[in-house]
Amino acid sequence: MSSERIVFLDWLRFIACFMVILVHSIEPFYLGGPEGTYIASWWDAFWTTAMDSALRPAVPLFVMASSYLLFPLKTDTGTFFRRRFSRVLIPFAIWTLLYAVVPMAGTGSSFDIAGNFSTLRFNFMMHSGHLWFVYMLIGVYLLMPLLSPWAEKVSRKEERAFLLIWAFTTILPFFRPAAMDATGSPDLWGECPWNGFGSFYYVSGFIGYLVLGHYLRTHVKELSWKKTLTVAVPFWIAGYAVTAGGFWKLMPKDAGFPISAPYETAVMMETTWNFCTFGVMMQTVAYFLLIRKITSSGWGYRHIIYPVSGLSYGIYLMHMFILTPVSAWVRSWGMATPLTMISAAAITYIIGIIITRLISFVPKSKYLIG
Repeated sequence: MSSERIVFLDWLRFIACFMVILVHSIEPFYLGGPEGTYIASWWDAFWTTAMDSALRPAVPLFVMASSYLLFPLKTDTGTFFRRRFSRVLIPFAIWTLLYAVVPMAGTGSSFDIAGNFSTLRFNFMMHSGHLWFVYMLIGVYLLMPLLSPWAEKVSRKEERAFLLIWAFTTILPFFRPAAMDATGSPDLWGECPWNGFGSFYYVSGFIGYLVLGHYLRTHVKELSWKKTLTVAVPFWIAGYAVTAGGFWKLMPKDAGFPISAPYETAVMMETTWNFCTFGVMMQTVAYFLLIRKITSSGWGYRHIIYPVSGLSYGIYLMHMFILTPVSAWVRSWGMATPLTMISAAAITYIIGIIITRLISFVPKSKYLIG
């Protein structure tokens, strides 16, 4: 283990990886049924809202970890892309093909290999929807060399100004319904049928988390626990109020349960769960500041956290193959909703760790698990 290892980032990846799996173990409690959205009971609705609303910062945390380690670039552009290609793109390509040709146990649905390959020409497949993250990450990597000279020269005040503008873009999804009511269109500030690139398009999205990671590393030095909690707790409470309150409010529960509605209803319900929205951004800052205080590097770190952190990308890539049958199996036990969600995620995480650990002993395993 390198003496230069940044301990808290290993803890962050360990925690965020479990958060991602738990998010996906919760999905069957509001996604499914004949129409696409299905919530069986008030308790399922409550626990889905309560738990998932606290987990959405998982993906932004991974982006901030990449920023903390890689941005601005410490090598030339060619070296940077060669390393990312071997560690990210090749495993992604292999697992994408596996999802295209290997049916998932426990789905009970038809499997169309030809259709899968047809879809892959343009995008990820629905049953491997978690791979959207890699497409996004590739986009962030492509911008890193362009933004690195700026990051090396930008002042604290200028970087903070950018982040304030980006933070404003995280509330744009809440303006769209108002625009629809007022104008009949959700388009904002320059967007229209012939132009999807409005005024704030270029300073929005995950690029903000890239800059935020750099800002916190460069300009926000280590805080005491008291100062950390003073900032993190109000940020988390405010963020959670938005994510949970928004999801619950948008849920069409007035007619009672079960709720059965088109898939688009679930998408609408997730408005405040979107990764680049205000509530998730606030929670992400809170989690990052709190996790940065974790400096424990004892036996548990050396033998569990550190190894699993290095395997986290491989676990992420394969986990839907494991979670799908595990989730169906655990739900058959008849446990309470939150126990079912957590148990399915924990079992999936453990199995994923074991499999990726075994693969890591194979020569050239980086091309399979990163």
